[in-house]
Amino acid sequence: MNSGIISLLSDTAFEDPWSSFLMDVLSPLSFIKISHIRMQGLLLIVFAKYQHLPFIQILSTKSTPTGLYGYWGNKGGVNIFLRLYGYYISIINCHLPPHMANNDQRLEHFDRILEMQNFQGHNVPNILDHDLILWFGDMNFRIEDFGLHFVRECIKNKCYSDLWEKDQLNIAKRHDPLLREFREGPLLFSPTYKFDKNSSNYDTSEKKRKPAWTDRILWRLKRQSRANFFSSSLPVPYFTLSLKDYRSHMMYSISDHKPVTGTFDFQLKPLMSVSLITLMAEGPWTMENDMLISYSSSPDFVSSPWDWIGLYKVGMRHINDYVSYVWVGDNQVSFDDNLNQVYINIYDIPETEDQFLLCYYSNNLHSVVGISKPFKIPLRFFLAGDLPSEAQAQM
Repeated sequence: MNSGIISLLSDTAFEDPWSSFLMDVLSPLSFIKISHIRMQGLLLIVFAKYQHLPFIQILSTKSTPTGLYGYWGNKGGVNIFLRLYGYYISIINCHLPPHMANNDQRLEHFDRILEMQNFQGHNVPNILDHDLILWFGDMNFRIEDFGLHFVRECIKNKCYSDLWEKDQLNIAKRHDPLLREFREGPLLFSPTYKFDKNSSNYDTSEKKRKPAWTDRILWRLKRQSRANFFSSSLPVPYFTLSLKDYRSHMMYSISDHKPVTGTFDFQLKPLMSVSLITLMAEGPWTMENDMLISYSSSPDFVSSPWDWIGLYKVGMRHINDYVSYVWVGDNQVSFDDNLNQVYINIYDIPETEDQFLLCYYSNNLHSVVGISKPFKIPLRFFLAGDLPSEAQAQM
């Protein structure tokens, strides 16, 4: 990320280049950008397949600067806190202080970022009670004691186990019970820092910094109290996460770091399996330049005058990438206890054979709470709007 002030202002007014690029790649695969947060050079973006949207609620986005005097955002963390099928999940991207001698400061910043994740809201648990914390970024932990030559020889011969023992994060875990609860996959790849830019050569500058695994992916599952295992009156949540792949990608050379990716299998038993809104787009199609949309809501859903329904092409990039939208309060034509109807004017709909989706956005929950199945708008629907009326035909 370009963390300069001009870049920050530009990305505030327009889409940042990473979001734009990733949406180009992921939207054809049915992924939609559901949230993002940026703090100077730190960017966190969350995508999800569109069928999960009614079961994802973005509860909070938060920046925690820990740089100069604790206020500058060149170091710190950004967090997206969400609820997924009823489970609480925090996703944190961080940049901790650099240099070998600053390990205590790194650990202090790690703790400070964790402590600052306080969320307002009814029945919102403390972050340590979230079902999952996924934490990654440039953590800047180094390899202690060993000299540069020994470290490079170990890397050359792929003898990583000796280096693990002196990795500062692994050492810290032995002494910090909370940090020990954060799991990590085996480091079976070469240290990802520091490289000469535009190459795969470790640092050849005068400083010749020692290679290190600075770029890490950690996760922590909620502790289960013993009472949960012996109580038969309460449903036992089913929520598991298993790491399938953890690797670096040495072919990329635009940075002095190499990127790291983790691939997980994520299984859960939904705590909520029915969306708050059910949308129906099967018709009826009218002959009066309007498309009727029917929807029903669950008994515990609280609507707002600022709720809206968006019409999207399948393959939309983000929640504001609608073709047309309607305020549910303004264009309502009928309602009863179970069914509501609103309309969209035909002239707001593009004449195309593409597939469409309808999404209901809740202003109170700041999330999509209902989504229709994909559908096509019959071509005759558009043609009907172009036909002359009987009075015009007689003139």
